[in-house]
Amino acid sequence: MSVLEMKVPSPGESITEVEIATWLVKDGDYVEKDQPIAEVDSDKATLELPAEQSGVITLKAEEGEVVQVGQVVCLIDMDAAKPEGAAAAPAAEAPKAEEKPAEAPKEEPKKEEPKKEEPKPASTYATGTPSPAAKKVLDEKGMEASQVQGTGRDGRITKEDAVKAAPSFGTAASTSGSRAMTTTKLSMLRRKLAARLVSVKNETAMLTTFNEVDMSEIFRIRKQYKDEFAAKHGVGLGFMSFFTKAVTRALQMYPDVNASIDGDFKVNYDFCDISIAVSGPKGLMVPVLRNAENMTFRGVEANIKALADKVRDGSISVDEMTGGTFTITNGGVFGSMLSTPIINPPQSAILGMHNIIQRPVALNGQVEIRPMMYLAVSYDHRIIDGRESVGFLVAIKEAIDNPVEFLMGGDERKALEL
Repeated sequence: MSVLEMKVPSPGESITEVEIATWLVKDGDYVEKDQPIAEVDSDKATLELPAEQSGVITLKAEEGEVVQVGQVVCLIDMDAAKPEGAAAAPAAEAPKAEEKPAEAPKEEPKKEEPKKEEPKPASTYATGTPSPAAKKVLDEKGMEASQVQGTGRDGRITKEDAVKAAPSFGTAASTSGSRAMTTTKLSMLRRKLAARLVSVKNETAMLTTFNEVDMSEIFRIRKQYKDEFAAKHGVGLGFMSFFTKAVTRALQMYPDVNASIDGDFKVNYDFCDISIAVSGPKGLMVPVLRNAENMTFRGVEANIKALADKVRDGSISVDEMTGGTFTITNGGVFGSMLSTPIINPPQSAILGMHNIIQRPVALNGQVEIRPMMYLAVSYDHRIIDGRESVGFLVAIKEAIDNPVEFLMGGDERKALEL
């Protein structure tokens, strides 16, 4: 018999373990080569695990189990024949029903069932004895056994009952409607993200500076050229290309914002690898635009679209999400007016974009209604001083307020390659 041992492949450099998030097949199923059989979570992404050969699969790891890279997680019997169809199973089981059709009724005189008629009253079930494992869980929650409905034999409280139980925040009589609760385990990706965010708050001297930008000129440029741009380049002319180019310009003016700390050393980068936060089915991902300082408007838009598509269809690789030197995140797409973004380590700063609101502003002694956006830059004060952070954000502001002069060299059509 030819049996293939499927091992966990390495999702990327520095990753040594993954978690089996979901098995997409059942034990004993026949699988085809390259068929997705599981989703696995690393601390950086969720990836699909395809079958390496066709055959009958035997699972060797449970959902939620953390396994090492290189560990065997399933076996595939490559000699097993592919099932002809589901109809074969019922036909095979038919004789079993014919074996002794009259035997079941003849067993009726067996009247020892009354022993099962020992149901406890509801009050006894509610105060059932917890198993040792259940008692430990209840003690950790600070709950009494009397607060839990046991589902085990004779109303015994099982560990599962204890895990699902929640402390009461008032009497049932004072409430109406459903009070159902659902407990699900966080994915490895979400747990890693949570740990990183907490470490940023604890291990960096994070401060945030704010400013606002006038989007009028960008609105004008997009309205005037968006159709021609899309027809020629096959991508839309969005806001992100303007902000990415404004950021790379500002990073070159203030190089310490494009730096990171490595122990007692500061590392400055001569390139601008910009991480762009993208919302996907598995949460927020940050694919990276490599050497964004050299990209045109068309190049930025095309690369962002390609990476965003990969995030949304789950094909993004770990390598495409690592190594950024600065991050841009846009909470405005969800309606955020103002927020304090958290640094994406080991980077030292992040730009937060927000929603665009028509607001009255004073211009040359007159009040005008303009499309305005608040910007926020969070930075690590250990290597970035206040003067640099404020100057960096002002440089972004002047580029967004006047993109033709600062981002397009005075020639809109040439900059857009039209």
